[in-house]
Amino acid sequence: MQLSELNAIVTGGASGLGEATTRKIVASAGKVAIFDLNEERASSLIDELGQHNAVFFKTDVTSPEQVEGNTKKVYETFGSINALVNCAGVATPGKVHGKKGMMKLEAFEKVVRINLIGTFNVIRVATSYMRENNPVEGERGVIINTASAAAFEGQIGQAAYSASKGGVASMTLPLAREFASVGIRVMAIAPGLFETPMFDTLPEAAKEGLGKMVPFPNRLGIPSEYAALMESILTNPMLNGEVIRLDGAIRMQPK
Repeated sequence: MQLSELNAIVTGGASGLGEATTRKIVASAGKVAIFDLNEERASSLIDELGQHNAVFFKTDVTSPEQVEGNTKKVYETFGSINALVNCAGVATPGKVHGKKGMMKLEAFEKVVRINLIGTFNVIRVATSYMRENNPVEGERGVIINTASAAAFEGQIGQAAYSASKGGVASMTLPLAREFASVGIRVMAIAPGLFETPMFDTLPEAAKEGLGKMVPFPNRLGIPSEYAALMESILTNPMLNGEVIRLDGAIRMQPK
């Protein structure tokens, strides 16, 4: 599937990895519907890219009503949906027993709800439209989810985040197996340390120190590299049911 053929939904598409994905698709003449909560950032991006190939629907990915309603609007706007890239997520840290005492269950639940349940929520709705597409060389759609290196080597304070991203990684194969019969591929990308808005509050020295943890290239990843892998997945029909690490060979230490 070529980027120019896409009618895609990108969750978290107004910033970070999602923004890079949106930019890549639009630059290749594909169409993107951004699902995000940041109206200001999304509106600015839409103004820059042009409303012909990019639209925005304010969406809480954990809300069944919002996802169902806005996915229907995407279908009505584009005429079909053949790709979904899930980038929406949070990385709220927290120890089970930290300086402020025991972690509240709600804090753990919030991270899992956004990162894992939110991802599944958009998948279940988007695929209800994808499965009705006319197949192109047997293919009706592609789903790319965002896991994390933390799914495999979670650090201290990442119990919630690692659990959520581990879930994203673990459901890749069963989803790919389920949707194989209708020609929908399911993949996941597991980024390592990437320079996204999550790092905006850190001083440059701290960012540089984190980058030096990466064996090669000896720096933080940049969002356009995520978007480049997204394109490779879309255009290679044999990529299915797999989690690809995008991390410069880093293996996270306990802290």
